[in-house]
Amino acid sequence: MMRNSCGAALSSRLSGLAIRLLVVAWILAASGHAARAELAEVWLVAQAGQGGQPVSFQSSSPFSLRDVGAPGVPATQARATLFLPEQSAGPVPAVVMLHGASGVLSNREMTYGPQYAAMGVAALVIDVFGARRDSARGFAQRLIRITEAMSLADAFAGLRYLEERPEVDATRVALVGFSYGGMATTYAAHEMVSARYAPDGARFAAHVAYYAPCIATFVDARATGAPILFVSGGRDAIVDPERCVEVDAALQAGGAQVERISYPDGLHQWDGFFRGPRPIGRNLAPCRFQVEEDGAVTDLRTGLPMATPWLRIATLALCVGREGYLIGRDDDVRAQSNRDVARFLSPVLFPPRQGAASSGP
Repeated sequence: MMRNSCGAALSSRLSGLAIRLLVVAWILAASGHAARAELAEVWLVAQAGQGGQPVSFQSSSPFSLRDVGAPGVPATQARATLFLPEQSAGPVPAVVMLHGASGVLSNREMTYGPQYAAMGVAALVIDVFGARRDSARGFAQRLIRITEAMSLADAFAGLRYLEERPEVDATRVALVGFSYGGMATTYAAHEMVSARYAPDGARFAAHVAYYAPCIATFVDARATGAPILFVSGGRDAIVDPERCVEVDAALQAGGAQVERISYPDGLHQWDGFFRGPRPIGRNLAPCRFQVEEDGAVTDLRTGLPMATPWLRIATLALCVGREGYLIGRDDDVRAQSNRDVARFLSPVLFPPRQGAASSGP
């Protein structure tokens, strides 16, 4: 009987040891997985805004790039929503998101935000219009009085804000923009722009521009060196393929790694509310602007500088196409763009550790 009792005790100890070994093995496997973390190809279905917290931080409102850092530029309290991963072993990477002309959308920025957080990436969704609503009410007024220079001011202010968050690794922050915000994201890939907003050398680690118009060229085409991904729809009339070839070539000549993907059936704003095709009345694609070395923006058709709201009205009125363009939600295109963005951002946000064994080709 004593032998049976001792045997049972030994068996119990062995079972307990086996369980502990299994737990240790699971932890080691989980740690190994974390070291090889990457964005998922198939993003989860998230409730819009879930887990986000409103935040604010100091920014400014320069009308043009030439005004950045100049005396008298109004100070602005930027508004944003921050999504943080629920659990992390250390500082996490992040994305800063810039909305388009329609503002922050629950179906777009406020859905991508919790999706990024669920994959271990902090997401800062900036509301450029919300911080300046008192000075510009209505769609047309926003486009005239709230400029891409102001969007960029908030983006770089957001980068400084994330630098102060202990949960975030500020060396792994990507800038992601949609349409109008995508155009600002493209601007930020130029060194002359980033140097104006961040003379201390802070830079975004990567840039992703969704369906961004290719309407501006830069006299100083030096790039920051961060990789940039453009995704757009083949049926999106606001994205001129020939002009985009020029933009891509200039960025590559300036030292950027550029990738552009076009989805043949995609319309503008495939991740928005409205199923297409839905017409929008004005098209920026015919406009041609040049950013001078001092940051001034010139309309190449008329030679007018976009230095004031009235000059901005005049140049846009003279260049926009009245035939408009089409928008339309497309869940298949969204799923494909998710996969492409995940593939592009994963090595930037989750770089392989030095000396880590490769898990594949």
